[in-house]
Amino acid sequence: MRDLTSDTITGAVISTMRDTTDPRLAEILDSLIRHLHAFVRDVGLTEGEWAAGVDFLTRTGHTCTPARQEFILLSDVLGVTMLVDALSNRRPAGATQNSVLGPYFREDRPQHSDAADISGGLPGTPLFFEGRVVDHEGAPVAGAGVDVWHSDADGHYDMEVPGQADPAMRGLFRTDETGSFGFRSIRPASYPIPGDGPVGEFMSATGRSLMRPAHVHVLVEAPGFQRVTTMLFPSDDPYLDTDPVFGVKQSLLESYDTYAADAGPCRGLTDVPYTLLRRTFVLEPLPAN
Repeated sequence: MRDLTSDTITGAVISTMRDTTDPRLAEILDSLIRHLHAFVRDVGLTEGEWAAGVDFLTRTGHTCTPARQEFILLSDVLGVTMLVDALSNRRPAGATQNSVLGPYFREDRPQHSDAADISGGLPGTPLFFEGRVVDHEGAPVAGAGVDVWHSDADGHYDMEVPGQADPAMRGLFRTDETGSFGFRSIRPASYPIPGDGPVGEFMSATGRSLMRPAHVHVLVEAPGFQRVTTMLFPSDDPYLDTDPVFGVKQSLLESYDTYAADAGPCRGLTDVPYTLLRRTFVLEPLPAN
């Protein structure tokens, strides 16, 4: 394997992996090498540009901490996270569509009873959420686990709020016999993805906005059904068409209706104007073996 040229090196590299025992790994590596080498040839990558790319990836790794995953953020803004999700979660019309999980889900979330206040006492416009989980024929799914989490009125999740030691604006609920669940919290706000690291440099260089539209995360799991990981966006949010992680889908837009304290379905439950959000989640059965 000597005197390799720009025309012969790709085949040579692939040949070194011919003893890979896992066929799926062999398929992935073969395609990776072919596409990576084709990219280098296509743009005529220089040594200086290659070094800059290596430096960018090195700094991306150094930015990662137990609380921050810069490589996932890079995957998000390149559309890779959403592409993998789209390929893995094809749903028929009428079923609730998936979106990205995001970095703020926590396994150590509390379980709450129906209609609980999960705001943690944080300030903001009261949000009343009324949800229902059904199957593709409209029958209620009882006992489904429903995780919810979202930002506060300033766009911060609980672990980002100074002095907020306990989980807030998140929790696990169980649907009742009618498939229903509900909770009270505060209305979330739009917020920027982290811009102080290598991904922020990339976004600045490409003239892209850091701002994510406001949303409530919802994850629904029930035996016999496909898990749904999704978000619900206000239909009037100004950042819907520039979401840096490409997570917005038309079917996930909702009207975040606002009422005076003495009006609407939740009148009398608060003494200030409030937002009401309603959503029915439609699950698809697990594919047959």
